[in-house]
Amino acid sequence: MKKNILFSILTSCVLMQVISAQETTPIKQKFTAHNKGKYFIAFGGNREKFTDSDIHFTGNNFDFTVNNAAAVDKPKGWQVDYINPGRFTIPQTNMKFGYFITDHYCIALNIDHMKYVFAQNQTATVTGHIDLPATEPGSIHNGDYNNTPVNFSDGTFLKFEHTNGLNYVHAEISRFDDISKIFRLGNTDKFQINITEGVGAGFLYPRTDATVLEKKEHDEFHVAGYGLSAKAGLNFNFFKYFFIQTELKGGYINMPDIQITYDHSEKASQHFMFIESIISFGLIYKI
Repeated sequence: MKKNILFSILTSCVLMQVISAQETTPIKQKFTAHNKGKYFIAFGGNREKFTDSDIHFTGNNFDFTVNNAAAVDKPKGWQVDYINPGRFTIPQTNMKFGYFITDHYCIALNIDHMKYVFAQNQTATVTGHIDLPATEPGSIHNGDYNNTPVNFSDGTFLKFEHTNGLNYVHAEISRFDDISKIFRLGNTDKFQINITEGVGAGFLYPRTDATVLEKKEHDEFHVAGYGLSAKAGLNFNFFKYFFIQTELKGGYINMPDIQITYDHSEKASQHFMFIESIISFGLIYKI
């Protein structure tokens, strides 16, 4: 009888110890369950479209506007330039570095390297006047313009590109929400789907390739104005640390101070809307 009582007491003690150990042992959470404190970097490519814009040119002996000028981007397609450190700024690229301040919100620094090309085969109207000295080649375009149609195909009047490029450097705040349950994904550490939205603001730092009235171009980086943007996209996380992100970003760009020649009194200004599609590849980690 005494042995049975002693055995029961020992058995109860052992069970209580096991239950207590189970209660105090924390359940290991998935890496993807929380985002706060994580860093991420991403690199990718883009395509964009621009609204027509009025481009105003002012300088010594000229003051004119090209009305409703059309422009396109300059895609290079899939190629090794995107991963070649010496050439990765030649295609249209995107770079991002960010940090999650909460599980749902992150801040990031972005560089959108877009390319803007004035459509050379267009005919657009010009308003203003040109009165260059007869010794300058561009003087062949001297005259007064009053919504006068001009064909720009030969390039002697104007060639105008932000192809080195239309660099939108901006800070962004974004929200992330895990929507994996909608697709019945159980183990988000293997595969997770997030939806993201955000807004950004920053400055334009283009390197403008412009030949205006056959004057010598001034192809150097220059802070030309500012931009505002909003975006939405999907983030696909693989094996906790890797992701692919697709985004659609739209915004407004205003550049009142575009350098066009080595004479700083000669410049251009324009503002327009843009829409940009982005795909990027990234790494997310926690220090």
